[in-house]
Amino acid sequence: MPDFEHVYQPGDGPWTLLLLHGTGGNENDLVPLGRRLVPAANLLSPRGRVLENGVSNRFFRRLAIGELDIPDLIERTDELAEFVVERAALYDFDPAKTVALGFSNGANIAVSLVFRHPELLAGAALLRPMLPYPVPEQLALDGKSFLIAAGARDPYVPSTESIGLGTALENHGADVEMHMDPGGAHALTEGDLVKTSRWLIEFTQ
Repeated sequence: MPDFEHVYQPGDGPWTLLLLHGTGGNENDLVPLGRRLVPAANLLSPRGRVLENGVSNRFFRRLAIGELDIPDLIERTDELAEFVVERAALYDFDPAKTVALGFSNGANIAVSLVFRHPELLAGAALLRPMLPYPVPEQLALDGKSFLIAAGARDPYVPSTESIGLGTALENHGADVEMHMDPGGAHALTEGDLVKTSRWLIEFTQ
């Protein structure tokens, strides 16, 4: 059973946020944001198990900026799925009421988690994501909801990548809300956070 260094904070409500940091982050990075966005949620925040250049935590390898190591992504996705299942049993939270909040590298593994293990998430807020690989043909996402927050000036993830992801999710039955910040680059803006907060509040009602 793969283990991840992680933070778990129980909440007073039924929902759980799976917090997935970006490159160079750690298990503590998104905890304050998660608590701010959904104060009553349980928070599960793992640290990526891959080191880039020996120093930067990631959830999976990449070959270059914008070029993902897909076999490694698939292997790491399955490891993360095992971890979530094991922690759901240990901490007694319901995958049917679990939503991912992922940024960049974390958003991309959240997408892969949806593709390979859709039963583990009710939906996801995906901040600066891309379509990592084609959606499995038989994937059914009816009843699941996603927010995609993209930056029109993002030098690392072209906005067309995020838009393509949204279209692919919709084509498989998901409800998708797209937020495009016209001046946004790769870093999150206050507009991104306001939109994510509103979406999560509505989603977890």
